Amino acid sequence: MYKKQAPADPARPAPATSPDPDDEALPRSEPTRLSIPKIGVDAPFTKLSLDASGRLSPPPEDDKNLVGWFQGGASPGERGASIVVGHVDTKTGPAVFVELPTLKPGDEVDIARADGVVARFEVDAVEAFSKSDFPDDLVYSDTPSPELRLITCGGKFDRARQDYEDNVVVFAHLDSTTQA
Repeated sequence: MYKKQAPADPARPAPATSPDPDDEALPRSEPTRLSIPKIGVDAPFTKLSLDASGRLSPPPEDDKNLVGWFQGGASPGERGASIVVGHVDTKTGPAVFVELPTLKPGDEVDIARADGVVARFEVDAVEAFSKSDFPDDLVYSDTPSPELRLITCGGKFDRARQDYEDNVVVFAHLDSTTQA
């Protein structure tokens, strides 16, 4: 699970871009497909929500090529931070976001939406954060322009807890849109 923890260090600058008053924010529309050619991702979406303890539920583990979108937040391309989560691996092997930590600033992420628009995002930063000190405010806070957060597990695997110690977060901003 992707736990919401204590607020981020206010002295730490957000890796995402600064607000652009002329951004081309899109109306709300559910995502249908995620494509990241550089790392071979081409995956459908499922909707995610928070569980009773306020944690973001991960996508089901029985589909290694499935990503989840937090339906309680911004849709991809809409003003705000859109949250997309995928597994790095499952009990049967590598999963959809196994190569996510290899993305670099400038790489592209495309999200097809139900309204026929493809929202292209450009990666700003890729960072790893300890799950025990996860910067909720930095990752989940509302943003004045369309942004994207791709999240997966990372770091060392704790066999006793059967979980990774870190989360890898890709920060990206809306770069362009096209009709599918």
